[in-house]
Amino acid sequence: MRPLPHRSRPLRAMAGALLAAFACVAALLTAAPAAQADTTLCEAFGSTTVQGRYVVQNNRWGTSATQCVDVTDSGFRISQADGSVPTNGAPKSYPSIYNGCHYTNCSPGTKLPARLSTVTSAPTGISYSYVNDAVYDAAYDIWLDPTPRTDGVNRTEIMIWFNKVGPIQPVGSQVGTATVAGRSWQVWSGNNGSNDVLSFVAPAAISSWNFDVMDFVRQAVARGMAQDSWYLTSVQAGFEPWQNGAGLAVNSFSSTVNTGGTGPGDPGGVMSCKVTYADSVWQGGFTADVTVSNTSASPVDGWKVAFTLPSGQRITNAWNAAVSPSSGAVTAANLAHNARLAPGGSQSFGFQGTYSGTFAEPAGFSLNGTACTRT
Repeated sequence: MRPLPHRSRPLRAMAGALLAAFACVAALLTAAPAAQADTTLCEAFGSTTVQGRYVVQNNRWGTSATQCVDVTDSGFRISQADGSVPTNGAPKSYPSIYNGCHYTNCSPGTKLPARLSTVTSAPTGISYSYVNDAVYDAAYDIWLDPTPRTDGVNRTEIMIWFNKVGPIQPVGSQVGTATVAGRSWQVWSGNNGSNDVLSFVAPAAISSWNFDVMDFVRQAVARGMAQDSWYLTSVQAGFEPWQNGAGLAVNSFSSTVNTGGTGPGDPGGVMSCKVTYADSVWQGGFTADVTVSNTSASPVDGWKVAFTLPSGQRITNAWNAAVSPSSGAVTAANLAHNARLAPGGSQSFGFQGTYSGTFAEPAGFSLNGTACTRT
């Protein structure tokens, strides 16, 4: 979603202050009326609503050349994408659809901003259509900030690159690989002069996918680029074109934010928890029994326990939880019969696995994004 300095490449810092001012004014001047079947947006920061719950924005900020998007009931299609910018700098725009708040323009009925510690899950789905005669990436953006702000640039941007065409790369440098939400990714990290950027790049194009936004948020927390006390401010899906881009489309988009315990934006609603981990180890194999306890005063309806398996360990089967992936950064989610954690209550799950080298236990656990004490 790179509005002005809200995007992610070094070039964006050059005109940051002026463009930011323009974005704020434009956001106020281009109110978001409900979309009709034939709605077309050609204004630089024009926007409209779809399904009574999402905002589609043209968001052209890196060039004065014309860009237009045809808005549908479930997404949009870029119908005109004139102009080009150098591929070693920022893209020319980020036409997108979003849930949440962007430069004071909030989608109808959104739960965002929401404190990360209160978000139990954030299921989302996206379907893209691609073209080959352009230079672009298809990016899903997740924005995080220490405060529940609805305007300006957030502190951390998580980008999920579903596809890229041409000689472009994310902000910063590649820092490794990771398995997140059951898929493998290149991981890039850097700063664009306005905010930190953590990018996950798919090794091959993904046309459609349903996943939980919080799986990627937990990666940012684990890498020290966010904290559980921060806020999720918006989730956005669209394209960053450098050259051309007509024909690119978001066919469908969905986003839900589920909160448990205290409500979103409540600065006093910090969840607390503890985890007991007991293992039995033999040569090349082990079992682990995990008990998670809710030590806060509010119930948790729907839980996810996140932890990272030490190198060489792999889970082969599990019980009382859905555990994925089998190695690396792992999330154990409740089943239908054990979804509630009452105040002072606990739930247990376990798994069996294999290991190579020296056996070690996970270093830490979190419950729905909140770090737990270990007993």
